[in-house]
Amino acid sequence: MFVLSKLDIMQKLAKREEQIMQSLWKLEKAFIKEIIEELPDPKPHYNTTATIVKILEEKGFISHKAFGNSFQYYPLISKNDYQKDVLGEVVNNYFDNSPLALVKFFAKEEKINTEELEEIIKLIKNNK
Repeated sequence: MFVLSKLDIMQKLAKREEQIMQSLWKLEKAFIKEIIEELPDPKPHYNTTATIVKILEEKGFISHKAFGNSFQYYPLISKNDYQKDVLGEVVNNYFDNSPLALVKFFAKEEKINTEELEEIIKLIKNNK
């Protein structure tokens, strides 16, 4: 059901890498100091963040624009594309590639209510 994306070719993100990507998706473009401001406490050291940003760039998730000796970073992968890839992997690995099994899981765990299910049904009907 889920189609392979360009993210399937790339390595997955570690926790701190994902936090940095969340910051960049929110800010759209940012210098290291701005990224650090968005990260949860405890804030990582500047050099640690710069190293992780470099790794993200090597993995193809972000790029930069130079301003003298400073670099402003921006995402190359959209949050939506990353969400699709991660969710697709979860559905494939834990729910036998069945979105229905995922929804059933949330219903049984009481993580989704009737109103939310009705909204999902409306979305499905409107997309057909």
